[in-house]
Amino acid sequence: MNQDFVPIGQYVKSNRNPFLITGPCSAETEEQVLETCLPLKALGASVLRAGVWKPRTRPNSFEGHGEKALPWVMKAKEQTGLPVAIEVATPAHVELALKYGVDIVWIGARTTVNPFSVQDIADALRGTDMPVWIKNPVNPDLALWIGAIERVHGAGINKIAVIHRGFSTNESRYRNAPMWQLALALKTEMPNLPIIGDPSHMGGKRAYLAELSQKFLDLNYDGLMIESHCNPDEAWSDAAQQLTPQALHHLLNDLHIRIGRQDINDHSFQDELGTLRQKIDSLDKEFIELLRLRMNLVEQVCDYKIANNVAIFQTERWNDIFKSRTEWAEKLQINPAFVEEIYKLIYIESIRKHHEKIA
Repeated sequence: MNQDFVPIGQYVKSNRNPFLITGPCSAETEEQVLETCLPLKALGASVLRAGVWKPRTRPNSFEGHGEKALPWVMKAKEQTGLPVAIEVATPAHVELALKYGVDIVWIGARTTVNPFSVQDIADALRGTDMPVWIKNPVNPDLALWIGAIERVHGAGINKIAVIHRGFSTNESRYRNAPMWQLALALKTEMPNLPIIGDPSHMGGKRAYLAELSQKFLDLNYDGLMIESHCNPDEAWSDAAQQLTPQALHHLLNDLHIRIGRQDINDHSFQDELGTLRQKIDSLDKEFIELLRLRMNLVEQVCDYKIANNVAIFQTERWNDIFKSRTEWAEKLQINPAFVEEIYKLIYIESIRKHHEKIA
């Protein structure tokens, strides 16, 4: 795939660092849209967002006003001079976005999971110059996320960015688990692809927005999408995660913008950083060599079990390994959960080696 993605800054001017997309979760009334969006320009917002169509998990929830809300959004654009972005889930949504002059569309998490829907949207966008932002799928499936990007790119769109809003699991204090490793794996796969952090949907509560926003910036994301509402407690959707424009102003002022490596000209800093990284590389090489020695022993154990007609999996042994290794980690002030995950992978590879031997 030719990764000729266009940086966001080439098609949307930004008045602040970080690049900020903000506005209400849902466009509820014309008054609410304007009361929310007009103060956001003074905060340095780069793009206004508003939900026109709201795909909800269950029926009988507010699902947006649809086309009726588009003139309200465009009026906010006219009065602020800022570009506007909305979510689209069908070709009909795309047609209306183009008809009303929407500047950017995004594909939501519930749509990204369906390749047929993504392809329909991509086909509807074919031949246009519309920027498209793609949220991660609800479930933690990197291939599905990449597939959505490829479908949109295949329609001739190169103004593409992704939005990391987290994944639905039961293993996070946030509404959606960050699973940072998936977003970073995507960035490794497509290094030129802009990535935007969505702390509102990831956190699900106002209390988490600042810490998540800072985390996105620390990981050098290209921008933030934060929901704002003139009266969030009375919002018709996702009330708990929206901020007033004033509260958003305070959050932004408290963020710490770190320097990207490409902007550092201090040679002594670069030299010291290089030295530390060389030490890490050396230890990693030793670590991998030790893994090789360990796998050699695993193969010897396997041969011994086969010779003595012993079952591959011994529950007591693996329980002891997981217990002892996490205890060792804790004594050395290493996160035991992290070490447990490492040994789960080692366990899977050991079982594979055993199966390979007896196949």
